[in-house]
Amino acid sequence: MPIATAVTSSDLVLPAPDGPAPAAAVLRAPQEQQLEEAVAEAGALLEQCGHLVVVYPDSLDGAHVQRLHAVRALLESDRVALLPVALPPLAVAVLARQLRQLSASDLSPGVLASAPRLLAHYIHTGAELAGPGGMARLDRVDAGLGSHLAALLPGTRFCALVHPVPALLRTGGPAGRAAAAPEGPGFVTSLTVARSRPCREGDWVTGTLAPAWRVRGVQEVRPLPAESRRWWGTQRAVEFAAAIPDPSVLYQLVSSVRREECHWCGRELIGDRCGFCNAPLARAASTPALGPPARARTALPAAVAAAPNSC
Repeated sequence: MPIATAVTSSDLVLPAPDGPAPAAAVLRAPQEQQLEEAVAEAGALLEQCGHLVVVYPDSLDGAHVQRLHAVRALLESDRVALLPVALPPLAVAVLARQLRQLSASDLSPGVLASAPRLLAHYIHTGAELAGPGGMARLDRVDAGLGSHLAALLPGTRFCALVHPVPALLRTGGPAGRAAAAPEGPGFVTSLTVARSRPCREGDWVTGTLAPAWRVRGVQEVRPLPAESRRWWGTQRAVEFAAAIPDPSVLYQLVSSVRREECHWCGRELIGDRCGFCNAPLARAASTPALGPPARARTALPAAVAAAPNSC
């Protein structure tokens, strides 16, 4: 039985690009579900699957986060992992899909719960934002005064790249030439795109970014995640996330990392922190955080490198 994976809204449940993947549960917000019902649903998942891994954006409403912790406390279970992720909502949904793909493998619950910190390093994500005012409440990327002033011009569009390297690029409008597409992944990815409006002619994300990044395929999903509107500060966003689509490559990537034992709960883990009890690795003071060196975060380890991204 696959380890249960859960998200915090139904729009974070994405279809798998290459065939079926185990389903994801949805742990709804307090205003959508009574506490007793939430506890009963989470308890049933634990009985059926043994462990529950919950992934959600770190921007999630505080009341919803408190609900997650309350459910875990009332279940009195150490088999529930709550994992906030510092990525935009669509990228969190892509990460949750990767965990769903891995949940049916032989990875232990502790390794699966500590895998998101590794897998997040290999997700390239951002959004195209439209002016005027499209960047008025953007505080996740250092835009600078010049970019904010340029965004006031009608028809101006910008790409806010969040990860792996934050950047702000003008993609269209009356204020001069558009910038070139940012440097993309050095490995095979597929691109997931969510937008608030129908795709227009000359769309920058699918027409310019996708070819420049040489993605294996583009998957359009609807609607734009509800949390994205708060994350980006606007509804006029075309959010994108490029990630490794192949479950076998994901499995090799996670399996190639040295496994440790949590000194607190005894579970297997990778990296420097347990996903279930949140205890740091005993030797974490002398161990760098999980992930490749900063200069190599866009390349897969040689042992699990896929074919060059040339499709």
